[in-house]
Amino acid sequence: MDFLNFLEFKITDIIDIVLVAALLYYVYKLVRGTVAINIFIGIVIVWALWKLTELLQMKMISSMVGGFMNIGLIALIIVFQQEIRKFLLMVGSTNLASKRNFIRHFKFLKQEAMPSDTDVDAIVGACDRMADTKTGAIIVIERNNSLDIVKSTGDVMNIEITQPILESIFFKNSPLHDGAIVIQDNFITATRVILPVSNDRNIPLRFGLRHRAAVGITEKTDAVCLVVSEETGSISYIKNGEFIPFKNLDELTALIKKDLG
Repeated sequence: MDFLNFLEFKITDIIDIVLVAALLYYVYKLVRGTVAINIFIGIVIVWALWKLTELLQMKMISSMVGGFMNIGLIALIIVFQQEIRKFLLMVGSTNLASKRNFIRHFKFLKQEAMPSDTDVDAIVGACDRMADTKTGAIIVIERNNSLDIVKSTGDVMNIEITQPILESIFFKNSPLHDGAIVIQDNFITATRVILPVSNDRNIPLRFGLRHRAAVGITEKTDAVCLVVSEETGSISYIKNGEFIPFKNLDELTALIKKDLG
């Protein structure tokens, strides 16, 4: 009889399932491509096992798994502190107020992603030219999370993106070259920005402060970063606190367009 009652779905049950699915999807997006994805999958499996044993009224194993889930909550908060921070920033982002970003938060409901307005070709082209001359640069591209806090550390701008402008900003004798720039949509919204530096000890020693700053901002927000090394002239693409490998500039362009779209 209890089993038959379980099969009787109500409207609230359907809403409950949809909300849980949406929450799991958001969490998956935050940990996708990181080492935390394996932990996330393990948690989902343990949680499903817990609910299954409760449904089948297997009291002993259900209480054991339930105790593990309750005790492990604090440990999970410690393990997923960066992902929890990103999730809360995404939910409470001031950009959610705009119609465009509101739709972007729920774009998984649509079959096709919204194209980005950002001129990625101009950004990558500028990085390529700066790499040839070993001109150091760090470019932060804003996505859903607001970067107003870090923008306030630099000079607020509103300049439409072009390749010559990007190159001129990071020119060694330019007064704006020191620090990072922030790009939102197709505009440079801040220059000479000071970014939080990551304390991650796994970052190779060959990478300097620019790379650590790029890792730092992408750990704390969902922004993506491009860094041109002044020492080697190499270009690095950083997302979710990790260096994303690419074979050539065409692949880099495609990666950025995919992440922004």
